Amino acid sequence: MLARAADRLAVAGVESPRVDAEVLAAHVLGIGRGRLLLVDTVRAGERRRFEELVERRAARIPLQHLLGTAAFRHLELAVGEGVFVPRPETELLAGWGIEHTAPGATVVDLCSGSGALALSIADEARPARVVAVERSPGALAFLRRNARTFPSVRVTEADVTRPDILPELHGRVDVVLCNPPYVPDGTAVPPEVADHDPAEAVFGGADGLTVIRPVIALAAALLRPGGAVGIEHDDTHAEAVPALLRADGRFTGVTAHDDLAGRPRYATARRV
Repeated sequence: MLARAADRLAVAGVESPRVDAEVLAAHVLGIGRGRLLLVDTVRAGERRRFEELVERRAARIPLQHLLGTAAFRHLELAVGEGVFVPRPETELLAGWGIEHTAPGATVVDLCSGSGALALSIADEARPARVVAVERSPGALAFLRRNARTFPSVRVTEADVTRPDILPELHGRVDVVLCNPPYVPDGTAVPPEVADHDPAEAVFGGADGLTVIRPVIALAAALLRPGGAVGIEHDDTHAEAVPALLRADGRFTGVTAHDDLAGRPRYATARRV
């Protein structure tokens, strides 16, 4: 059953057909993926449900949409149509943010989406408060749902390209994180992204920097002296985003970071 499903997904162009088949089977059977080899029989109803999910995955519906959740570090986040599915590479920015968040700190997550960064910080660093900022109604619904069990997280509906948001926090924030829309317009993306991730959460203008530019200015306004900022970016922005941080004139220690595949992935700096 798994072999046939993996073959079907491979023909459809799914990048990890065997893994996806196993994940879907474990989901249908209500067990961990590692226990699949212990299953002796699959009931007819379970087989039909599995085959339905395989066909939907072959149609390039994101695996996370079929499951209803996306794994991110130690969290299982509710996701679906209307919110960007968090990617594993963003876990590196989350880890950097956790390392730079001291007890009692104030953290702001701009373009929060499902809340992956904000909730990871709240879960692992235990700051005094985290403000998760999002403007999309679809994403806000998932963000509020995911944040319910984190009392330190405050969800705020706002546009991060506006310099006047969160005026009560200007000059008082310890860490600002942002995974903005940064793919340059016209870039070819997989069907899962093109057809199911919200375009406003993926594409960032002609050069991919339309949101990043005002985010840098907002981060400079929010951060206290010595506060830190981390911004994820496209792998074509290895020089552009660090250059924008330096050009602002209010940051020091600008550093470029690669992901696990060696591709440029995020930039960090400290407020002067």
